[in-house]
Amino acid sequence: SQEHAGHFWELCGARVVKWQDRWMNSQYKSDYGKFRLTAGKFYGDAVRDKGLQTSENSKFYAISSRFKPFSNKGRSLVIQYTVKHEQKIDCGGGYIKIFSSNLDQKNMSGDSQYYIMFGPDICGSETKKVHVILNYKSKPHPMKKRIRCKVDGFTHLYTLILRPDQTYEVKIDNEIIESGNLEDDWNFLPPRKINDPTAKKPKDWDDVPQIDDPNDVKPEDWDEPEYILDTSAEKPEDWDNATNGEWQPPMIKNPLYRGEWKPRKIDNPNYKGVWPCPQIENPNYSPDFNIYSYENISIIGLDLWQVRAGTIFDNFLITDDEQYAEDFGDDTWGETKRSLTTASQWLQMGCSAAQKSHNAEHYSHSFSCPPHVYSCFQHARYGEGSIEHVSPMQLLP
Repeated sequence: SQEHAGHFWELCGARVVKWQDRWMNSQYKSDYGKFRLTAGKFYGDAVRDKGLQTSENSKFYAISSRFKPFSNKGRSLVIQYTVKHEQKIDCGGGYIKIFSSNLDQKNMSGDSQYYIMFGPDICGSETKKVHVILNYKSKPHPMKKRIRCKVDGFTHLYTLILRPDQTYEVKIDNEIIESGNLEDDWNFLPPRKINDPTAKKPKDWDDVPQIDDPNDVKPEDWDEPEYILDTSAEKPEDWDNATNGEWQPPMIKNPLYRGEWKPRKIDNPNYKGVWPCPQIENPNYSPDFNIYSYENISIIGLDLWQVRAGTIFDNFLITDDEQYAEDFGDDTWGETKRSLTTASQWLQMGCSAAQKSHNAEHYSHSFSCPPHVYSCFQHARYGEGSIEHVSPMQLLP
């Protein structure tokens, strides 16, 4: 049954033939940007590192892929993928959305209701964060904590884990960046406790941190008018007192004016701090132990705006096996990182002319534009205690 069998879904964008058959472009707008399959300008492996890349500047993008519906009730939900902003992104999204099976993919838009929105978002110097927005009772709830995303041009692995015990983890590059409790770090539910509306602050409770210094005295020369007559002004020669009235010099700002005198502040010796209002149980609070769970999870989508295109999305994974996700990330993103690190170290080494000549051919091959090749994994099946993995299968045209 669906309740016990569950489903596992992974899509390695670097290995899929006829990827357009697996992904559906939204037709909600006529001018959406187009995705292409490429490993980009630099990569660890020309074939393995292919992914879906945004290709047009200043465009909205909307594309999605459907898989067999499942529920994560009673087990963890792990969502993972890689992002590479090789274009030095200035403003644009790098996040994914998870939808229910009810989504009309042809009309997917920014208004389409989603279950989860997760991943980096960058715009200027102010916005460099990881979105973790979870739908609860048909409303999106952003995370209260702020997580900074990676802003360089390399591939990074983003992982979100939701557990049945209502805990969560956010990982970047297989390292835990943030963790906690769903109820604490989102405003899903009313607070457990509230201030007692019948409680009153004691009359002798002093919550003023500073007071006027009673010993401070206003200087005798303090009081000066704000404006004074301009003694340097002269009456115009053509001034007619009979017509214009008696001439008066204009007023100017008094340079000696210092404003209203106020005594200096000192610490209040009677200050008791902020009065702690007694707390009572919130009658409107009711626990919900299923915040983490979603029914009919069935679609993953990219719904983005990008000013400067070039972001590559790859290695999408949805599973209930946290260890498998970590291993999968190490085998995909980790291998890419190791390959690029090796290449970077080679480029930084001092090489003889012969070595450069010998290796130039290798790097011109490794960093050339790859052919459009796509393959995918079949669905794997959940066993009672672990995932039963199904071998990769090449999808022929």
